[in-house]
Amino acid sequence: MKISADTNLLLRAILEDEPRQAAEAQALIERAELVAVAVPVFCELVWTMRRLYKRSAGEVADAIEAILRVATIVTDRPAVEAGLAVLRGGGDFADGVIAWHGAALGGMVLATFDKTAVRILATCGFPAAEPAKLLSET
Repeated sequence: MKISADTNLLLRAILEDEPRQAAEAQALIERAELVAVAVPVFCELVWTMRRLYKRSAGEVADAIEAILRVATIVTDRPAVEAGLAVLRGGGDFADGVIAWHGAALGGMVLATFDKTAVRILATCGFPAAEPAKLLSET
């Protein structure tokens, strides 16, 4: 069978906080011929693990990397890897995904009012700037 995984399926499999659902989620992932994971699922997973379960960025990144090692997992790996780079660099996973997708669509620089994101994205190799800076360059 080929499935698309929802965030709660991955959370149960990773966190094992609800034993019956954890066992079902793990068995389903193991038996599936293909497990499609949309990038927004990873964004939700990061948010939930960080905010609700109080997991560190490193723990969350390790969990995502473990998911990516499952042979049947299919996702937009470059986007997820960009998110992981920013997460491991001290930033927001979603900012990395957004910067990567924007560049893939032809954007040259991520425009954001988030000063911290600008600094972290630049450190991770993703051009980003505040709108005022971009306006002053035109």
